[in-house]
Amino acid sequence: MERTGTTRRRALLASGAVAVAALTGCSSDAPGPRRATTRSESAETALRRASAGLSSALLLRYDAVLTAHPALAARLSPLRAEVVRHVEALAPTGARPLPGTSPDPSASRSPSPSSPATPAASGPGRPGPSSAASGPVPPPVPADAAAAVRELAAAERTTADAHTAALSGAPPEYARLLASVAAAGAVHAYLLTEGSRR
Repeated sequence: MERTGTTRRRALLASGAVAVAALTGCSSDAPGPRRATTRSESAETALRRASAGLSSALLLRYDAVLTAHPALAARLSPLRAEVVRHVEALAPTGARPLPGTSPDPSASRSPSPSSPATPAASGPGRPGPSSAASGPVPPPVPADAAAAVRELAAAERTTADAHTAALSGAPPEYARLLASVAAAGAVHAYLLTEGSRR
């Protein structure tokens, strides 16, 4: 009987030791996966910010061209509206909408016709991405409308190439989104290039 009691005590002690080891293992290992998840989330967030920033720069160029050449609005506004959707889709989840990402191109251009379309044009008269003093400066736009459209097509190609280059470091779902946005950018570049030949 005493031997049975001793055996039972040993079994209980052993099982207790296993339980303690398991709890200790859980408590020491738990931060590992959590840390890895946080790292992967922050890497994806950084990628999303960079990708959204690229498309935001493209949007800024659309706005600059539309400000300098309002006669191109019918042709460029549908493409600009798609770029707005790209910026919103690529941005980190829960990010606030960027200024100037209204689907209506007139909302991000100066309401005053006297606002010059130059890199120095900024301030309260120019809402949108360039409205803040610390915001990005609008790119210079050629005085010739056809040249401005060609530059816009080149910017679309460059942005599409950058999104394609980011695919290798993107999580699967976001990679599919990047590929889709890059393909749309290539189509935009084609449409702009073909249209400028007419």
